[in-house]
Amino acid sequence: MQSKAKTIKEYLAALPEDRRLAIEAIRKVIRKNMDKAFEEGIQYGMLGYYLPHSKYPDGYHCDPKQPLPFAALASQKNHIGLYLFCIYTDPTESAKFQKAWTASGKKLDMGKSCVRVKKLEDIPLDVLGSTFARITAKKFVASYEKSLGATAKKRKSAKKTTKKTAKKATKKTVKKVAKKRTSKKTVKR
Repeated sequence: MQSKAKTIKEYLAALPEDRRLAIEAIRKVIRKNMDKAFEEGIQYGMLGYYLPHSKYPDGYHCDPKQPLPFAALASQKNHIGLYLFCIYTDPTESAKFQKAWTASGKKLDMGKSCVRVKKLEDIPLDVLGSTFARITAKKFVASYEKSLGATAKKRKSAKKTTKKTAKKATKKTVKKVAKKRTSKKTVKR
């Protein structure tokens, strides 16, 4: 559920009180622990934490006009969503995060990088804080670029495989057509 808010203040003001208080508490932990190179603002209709173009000029590979997303926080219809791109790009950090969250005794409802919670009490704020403190801008950029390289290699490999398959299919088709022509000539005689 994307917000139409243009500022953080507008975003927070539009929330019901219970959600606003929860989002503000989570926000406080994030801001206290994240590397100062990251900025906070509205990105993709949510509270976004990102590396601005002044720090990472290439921007987000999916949309270079956007600064590089690090994390996001949103009040959704049925939950509060924590979108942790910062662990999505680094399997080691993702594993550490999941292990620490589970060890806290709190239930973890997580997709690839999205953590869904119903209320503030469902979040081990210390785990969230230590994750944000551990992932510096430099470390994040390195894992992001590494993940892009891995993705590019996979695409390149898939492209080569597709080309090889296409060549084989073309050769087979040419042979079949030639065989049909030869058999037709034989039949006509």
